[in-house]
Amino acid sequence: MKRLTALAWEIWLPLVLIILWIVLSAGSKSFYFPPLAKILETVNKLWFFDGIVENMLPSLSRILTGFILALLVGVIGGVLLGLLPRFEEAIRPLLEFLRSTPGVALLPIAIIFLGIGDGMKVFMIALASMWPILLNTIDGVRSVEPVLLRMASSYRIPLKDKIRFIYIPNAAPQIFAGARVALAIAAVVMVVTEMIGSPGGVGYFILDSQRTFKVLNMWSGIVMLGVLGYLLNFGFRLVEARVLDWHNKKNA
Repeated sequence: MKRLTALAWEIWLPLVLIILWIVLSAGSKSFYFPPLAKILETVNKLWFFDGIVENMLPSLSRILTGFILALLVGVIGGVLLGLLPRFEEAIRPLLEFLRSTPGVALLPIAIIFLGIGDGMKVFMIALASMWPILLNTIDGVRSVEPVLLRMASSYRIPLKDKIRFIYIPNAAPQIFAGARVALAIAAVVMVVTEMIGSPGGVGYFILDSQRTFKVLNMWSGIVMLGVLGYLLNFGFRLVEARVLDWHNKKNA
């Protein structure tokens, strides 16, 4: 019953917006704002299932690859910098400078060195989405209770075991919080890089449809992009709930 109530609270607003869109656009004859029924008809015609294979799966592969690389670099780098506060303070100005530089601003440089293929797209996704994970991991590692560290030292627990059983579990909630923000950033960068890079992917499909004045195709791509973002967020929440089950029970 509790899950059904939570699901109802989660979907009521999207359902209301969809109903309003259907009602308000039912008689629309605008070339740029077609009725939702026609958009959904185009989605069914173009995306199931050739469009998913040709455009959705490449986009999904790029975003997951870049996000996993960002997660690895962010967590490993965050643990190291969290354990080395003096070194982190020394390079903090550089980190803040790089973090403050929008990832897409480096796109021309990435194209020069990496071209317009998948390598450039994955690199830009990883670079832009790494920062929330890195900074949250640093804060999570430094927020370990001093009592736990003193106890570990008194039992002469090796550093690798401290990292595995103390630092990582303590930082896990903040790591997941940063990873959720990073996943949203990765989706945005994925769209931008696909619009500028080589053909293939949802972003390129949307831009190509807009350039050729295929407005229904463009709206269908936007709808599928929203579906992709929702599915990514839903899958991430399932993983987060499973991994942080111990933390949620502790705070229940």
